[in-house]
Amino acid sequence: MSLSAEQIGQLRIFAEELAEAAAAAIKPWFRAPLAVEDKGGRLYDPVTVADKAAEEAMRALIQARYPEHGILGEEHGVAVGSSPLTWVLDPIDGTRAFITGLPLWGTLIALNDGTAPRIGVMNQPFTGERFVGTPQGAWCNGAPLQTRRCADLSSATLMCTTPDMFDTEARKQAFAQVAEQARLLRYGGDCYAYCMLASGFVDVIVEASLQPYDVQALIPIIEGAGGVITAWDGSSAHNGGCVVACGDPALHPQLLQMLRHAL
Repeated sequence: MSLSAEQIGQLRIFAEELAEAAAAAIKPWFRAPLAVEDKGGRLYDPVTVADKAAEEAMRALIQARYPEHGILGEEHGVAVGSSPLTWVLDPIDGTRAFITGLPLWGTLIALNDGTAPRIGVMNQPFTGERFVGTPQGAWCNGAPLQTRRCADLSSATLMCTTPDMFDTEARKQAFAQVAEQARLLRYGGDCYAYCMLASGFVDVIVEASLQPYDVQALIPIIEGAGGVITAWDGSSAHNGGCVVACGDPALHPQLLQMLRHAL
């Protein structure tokens, strides 16, 4: 489904309403005592009442305003719509940071038109930062974002949420090869790291084991700021999995050469 610039503008306003609703549900629980559940799996996967309440608030707004739209959310799954448009929601991306009191988390909201995410929002209500991406560009609190030039890996700042996300020996080794050549490696960050790449402070992010709701909102933000984000073989990153993001598109082919064999 092709969206006009006017439609994207209207839906962007609504996406920001969703961000406000999620923020209202989340803020009372940040740096406050709360119970944490483990959803299980290969890695510790925490979830809290804040995650669930924020997603419920967003889903209720979508179903009231656009009942024909589909929804894919981390906590409450899929609601199939009659329209090709689907909202892809991660109420708190970075729950591990959230439960340790670190502000390196955010609410991720994407609108996918059936082929790609066209609108992306990362809202960080504690720091008061809202990153938005559309086909027209990317902004933080209204100020345009621009990635920085860095065509050489030896000059690059590399980020990754955790080395534990590389679930095969080949992927671990591929990441290690990139990390050995980068100037600086920092762990942590989740969605916040991708927004710092869009802001020109990080050059490369290499990750694996991602879900669609972990990445779809970040794609319009990075691309709108002049960066590139794909799977390790250069295909679409929309489905998650193994993802590489570069602020400078000139560096991207070099990273694909180092990573594609490990898929």
